[in-house]
Amino acid sequence: MPPATLIKGSELSKQIKERLKSEILEVKASNASFQPGLAIVQVGDRQDSNVYVGKKIQLAKELGFKAEHAKLPSSSSEGDILAVIDRLNADPSIHGIIVQLPLDCVQDVNSERCTNRVDPSKDVDGLHPVNAGKLARGELDNCFIPCTPRGCLELIKQSGVEIAGSRSVVIGRSKILGSPMADLLKWSHSTVTSCHSRTQDLPDIARTADILVVGIGKPATVKGDWVKPGAVVIDCGINSIDDASTARGYRLVGDVDHESCVQTAGFLTPVPGGVGPMTVVMLMQNTFHSALSRLDDSKKCNWNLRHLPLTPEMPVPSDIVISRSQRPKPVVELAAEIGILPSELEPYGHYKAKVSLDLVTRLAEGERGKYVVVTGITPTPLGEGKSTTSVGLTQALSAHLKCNAIACLRQPSQGPTFGIK
Repeated sequence: MPPATLIKGSELSKQIKERLKSEILEVKASNASFQPGLAIVQVGDRQDSNVYVGKKIQLAKELGFKAEHAKLPSSSSEGDILAVIDRLNADPSIHGIIVQLPLDCVQDVNSERCTNRVDPSKDVDGLHPVNAGKLARGELDNCFIPCTPRGCLELIKQSGVEIAGSRSVVIGRSKILGSPMADLLKWSHSTVTSCHSRTQDLPDIARTADILVVGIGKPATVKGDWVKPGAVVIDCGINSIDDASTARGYRLVGDVDHESCVQTAGFLTPVPGGVGPMTVVMLMQNTFHSALSRLDDSKKCNWNLRHLPLTPEMPVPSDIVISRSQRPKPVVELAAEIGILPSELEPYGHYKAKVSLDLVTRLAEGERGKYVVVTGITPTPLGEGKSTTSVGLTQALSAHLKCNAIACLRQPSQGPTFGIK
């Protein structure tokens, strides 16, 4: 049979990059201030990490992203790292955060605790348990998919091979590649076998695969006789081996023995130039989608409010009885329902908070509402004046007519009783 067709991620990534540029310009045409923001947290000065981070920052800037490289010294404590992540979580201009691994720390630092500190809505690496769990459950439209598996799936689609109904074998079970790759193929309707270091008869299992994905960190492990003739082989490995014939004294190879597998496979990714470029561009795509999601949230017309029930009583009770008849909703919950970000809220106890004016800047391009002034009312015999009418009007607009409504009250005569200011 003829040699395998090479699926070059270097070429496909360029196409995706150009598509992203076009999509960003399209969004900016109607939202001038739109700018995806990516932050990379790096600890220490590992040369390989410097190279990887540099490529990500360079592409982010090329696409017009806000790109922040938060580089900490290797002497940083876990608390120092978590503080930086907390700051980025609270920054509304940052839509994607990744923690560059491995952490080059002198002190003992739990890297999993650091990656799990990233807000799941900004976890563009897809490593947070919330995103991993959603992927495992098949909620592909409601989670971030890790960049390398997502890139691999795009490469598989590029081959033209039908994924649904196929047999796939994934060799490797890491959290960043093997496990999410198996989940992704499963929810793409392939029958998946996940293999690892304890798998028996690995070559025999590999030979059953229409689609074979390898990511084990061992150079040239998968041989040509492991591969089903005509199969799609995705090589996620990148290893440096000595080679005196090259100017650098080494060369890069994958986990697949290219020379033998190219004679058996139908499609094969090269190393370098295969999966690697796809990982970086998928990171940009995840960040763009995160920014787009945040933009869509800011333009949602109707709040997702859980209204508190009212039980009118006759005769009308005293103000004290009314004030104690219902427990207010926690202000953090209310803020989330109406789209106020945690970084824009400063709670005072459970039921009161100040709202930062940064919200005005964030919503500057949003749709304008209507301003209703309630004034000049002579109180009824029951004491219903401007404040009571304003509260009742807001309740009617919101709970009954389903309009977004907020009451703005001065300190009323019964303010201390009702806790309103």
